[in-house]
Amino acid sequence: MATKPGTTMNTIDRFLDSELAGDIEFLTARTRSLGSARANRLLAPLGLKVRSYSVLSLACSGLAPTQRELAEFLSLDPSQIVPLVDALEGEGLVERTADPNDRRSKVITGTKAGEQLYKKARTATAEGEAIAMAMLSKPEQETLRELLSRIAFRD
Repeated sequence: MATKPGTTMNTIDRFLDSELAGDIEFLTARTRSLGSARANRLLAPLGLKVRSYSVLSLACSGLAPTQRELAEFLSLDPSQIVPLVDALEGEGLVERTADPNDRRSKVITGTKAGEQLYKKARTATAEGEAIAMAMLSKPEQETLRELLSRIAFRD
């Protein structure tokens, strides 16, 4: 089991038998925390963090999401999406255009520069995923991905 910098394996071992260590909500929160920290380290040289990467990814997906859809899918408050899009737009990575279905809404799409940066960022996040999943077999990785998807996207 990998440990956080500054944490000894003794500390981890000491609490492995606790009730908390088997709690699904705790395990998913800890996994998210470790994964976000790893991804942020890998994305930092590109000037991105997990949240801005997520917006850029969806903007470059060809799905033409609105800001409201970004907020809903990423489980963020709409007020958190605006500064993320503003920053990416300010760097020339995304653009806002009127939604053809609702001119009051804005569609967010990646620019050529945004698409190029996204490809580099996707490579970085894939490296992070490979590190996190190294102890699991390919079938276990797919099972984990399927189970997490079912939990994350259930109604």
